[in-house]
Amino acid sequence: MTSWLFGLAIFMVHLLGILSAVLALLSSRTSQGAIAWILSLITLPYVAVPAYWIFGRPRFYGYVSARGERDSVLRRVLARYRHQVEPYLADARDPDVRAVEQLAQMPLTSGNRAELLVDGEATFASLFDGIERAEEYVLIQFFIVRNDALGVELKQRLQRVAERGVRVYFLYDEVGSHKLNEGYLRDLAASGVEVSAFRSSRGFRHRFQLNFRNHRKVLVVDGREGWVGGFNVGVEYLGQHPRHGPWRDTHLKLTGPSVLGLQEAFWEDWHWATGEVITLAWTPQVTCHECHKVVIVPSGPADRQDTAGLLVQHAIHSARERFWVTSPYFVPDQGVQDALRLAAMRGVDVRIMIPERPDHLLVFLSAFSFLPDMLRAGVKVYRYQPGFLHQKVMLIDDAAASVGTVNLDNRSFRLNFEITAFLPDRHFAAQVRLMLEKDFADCRRISLDEITSRPLWRRLLSRAAYLLSPIQ
Repeated sequence: MTSWLFGLAIFMVHLLGILSAVLALLSSRTSQGAIAWILSLITLPYVAVPAYWIFGRPRFYGYVSARGERDSVLRRVLARYRHQVEPYLADARDPDVRAVEQLAQMPLTSGNRAELLVDGEATFASLFDGIERAEEYVLIQFFIVRNDALGVELKQRLQRVAERGVRVYFLYDEVGSHKLNEGYLRDLAASGVEVSAFRSSRGFRHRFQLNFRNHRKVLVVDGREGWVGGFNVGVEYLGQHPRHGPWRDTHLKLTGPSVLGLQEAFWEDWHWATGEVITLAWTPQVTCHECHKVVIVPSGPADRQDTAGLLVQHAIHSARERFWVTSPYFVPDQGVQDALRLAAMRGVDVRIMIPERPDHLLVFLSAFSFLPDMLRAGVKVYRYQPGFLHQKVMLIDDAAASVGTVNLDNRSFRLNFEITAFLPDRHFAAQVRLMLEKDFADCRRISLDEITSRPLWRRLLSRAAYLLSPIQ
């Protein structure tokens, strides 16, 4: 009897492996990923089956189905307010900008004002001032929130505005903020703040969706002001971490109709996490008429396309003179690697800025496996020296720039919910260029000899790390 049950268990495990392999064949986003999963699921199902259901799922299925309900209450509410934005839709005659609109499923709007916020002191001063100005509601989400001095200050400010009657909605990623204790959350809730984790594994059907993250960092105040960028909440983002030292990051403050794009992304995330449809203001608040044009580009594993990766590829292909990009985690997929090399070959000044000091060893090692080919093609790679580089910024010629949360790696392209502000605006691009020129002055350029002269064991280690990059 025992042997019969043992044999049945083995049969069921292998059957699950075969069924999972069929699903991987039908749903994997890349041929390399499909082949890797199929081989492992068939030959080593005991290990591969649980790994696949945790790390291999290509779409955030619950969010997909919730978004796809055309008669859902979210769609009906949005339909009521869309017409209010129409007077502020910018004329996107440039096909490069139209492509971004199509990727974003959001419009290019005019009448916005964008302010670059460089480093922590300026960013959190602006964020906290915005919270204090709130009259109706505050929407706030971060990937990481720590219960340290900066996190406590944020909590106290949110408590104060909630206690004077402002509605506050606080959303955090349960993986990124896994060290955030229950006391912190209870204190917020006791003051009237609505608190929720993103809950990527919400519900029985989605309990294995553990590899997805909500990496967005968004603050919206009254539908009038919005903030987006690279900062999380912790004292290390103020440069107070002994290992990382000075922290280099960039955030963006927006006013105008584009704030409603940030608001809509948060609104949809909150609905997924809680099932609630919160009442918000959807009338555009125009602060200037001849200012910046902005497209808000939300992206994530519930999208029909790989929005973030396609946005980066499109930006590279549209560059004619320069393409500068900064990312703390640089392990792009083959499409982005090819686009970068081709841009350099056609004479574009392609510069990539990455940290000198890593905070993720596998990501750091992975880059060495493909950098030689990029350097040979003329791509220039720089390592930032003063401290840890965390900003996520792109500059395309002198015509457009973006600030957001997207890193140049598989996790941001396919597994994380991200958000980017894309500004096809020459004045804003000039500001970004000046900012990045100062950063490049604090970098050292990597040479081909530096990479190719490494010992064999380090090259093998880098290649192995690169093979693991799809789940990093």
